[in-house]
Amino acid sequence: MLNFITLNWTLAQNSEKEADTIKVSKLFRTDENLELKLTFSRKELKKETNDSTYSVTRFAYKTKDGSWDSLTTEIRVRGNYRLKKCTFPPLKLKIPKAERKGTLFSGNKKLKIVFPCSTLGGSNDYVVKEFVAYKLYEIASPYHYKVRLADILFEDQKEKKAKTYEFKGIIIEDIEKVADRFEGKVIKRGIHPLNMDDLSSVQNAFFQYMIGNTDYSTSGQHNEKLIYVDKKIIPVPFDFDMSGLVNTNYSVVSQVGGESLPIESVTERLYRGFERDAKVISIVRQQYVTNEKEFLNVLNSFKDQFESQRAFEEARDFIQSFFDILKDDQKFDKYIMGKLRTD
Repeated sequence: MLNFITLNWTLAQNSEKEADTIKVSKLFRTDENLELKLTFSRKELKKETNDSTYSVTRFAYKTKDGSWDSLTTEIRVRGNYRLKKCTFPPLKLKIPKAERKGTLFSGNKKLKIVFPCSTLGGSNDYVVKEFVAYKLYEIASPYHYKVRLADILFEDQKEKKAKTYEFKGIIIEDIEKVADRFEGKVIKRGIHPLNMDDLSSVQNAFFQYMIGNTDYSTSGQHNEKLIYVDKKIIPVPFDFDMSGLVNTNYSVVSQVGGESLPIESVTERLYRGFERDAKVISIVRQQYVTNEKEFLNVLNSFKDQFESQRAFEEARDFIQSFFDILKDDQKFDKYIMGKLRTD
């Protein structure tokens, strides 16, 4: 039997407060899929762009009335592993103010778009599962990225004949928008995890354990960003394709910083959170257990987005197995309390 600390608030209450008081741009106020058309040369984009160099292109999106509108945008490749290994690299967009003004994209100067790694079977379901991970973190913490699922028609321009692909993607807001919502700022320098906010750090660590992700580092800001809000340093996670929840066909156990981990598969969970006050860990444990139904309801709400029923069921069972650990004192002590990091 769990002995939890009584709280005056829960994660769900945090989310309600956010919805009431924090401005979210029009683009991310709905969970309806956005239809996009993108046209560029994948080969040229990989060759000509980097972290500081952009290419100019146009993209089209379907409006609420069913018509199509288009914008000129600057675009570049982004990412590390996916950029090197995937057929379709993740993208970063920078939309000029004059182009985005008065459109669905108003207020979003910068955006990220995640494509599936390839067109092999199951690729769209990988995207959906990664999207679900972002939505789960909306329950875990008020400090999260807003995301939207997209149905994308991509025309890859080639010298002889263009090739067209249809797949799902994820649109992700910029970290500056996350910070702005809380009147905070983005931190770019390295900071030791133990100097970060205890509650937010444990919420983040529990989430990463829930989705079976070890491919992150808050100190090195690998798949994590840091924001400074109310005199607190808060981690904000992203890029979950290497997690056990997503379980892509290219997933490998993380070796962030050259560290070898004692697991052989991404579907083996390993808690990577640091040692914190036991009361804080107990609070976060209660938050997650209290909101178990809400976490599962979020996953269930996107069931129709999956192409494979089996992929959905595996994702659901994987999340359920996390709560089975949290609700069992012996398992919790073994797999979480017994794995707390000290350095």
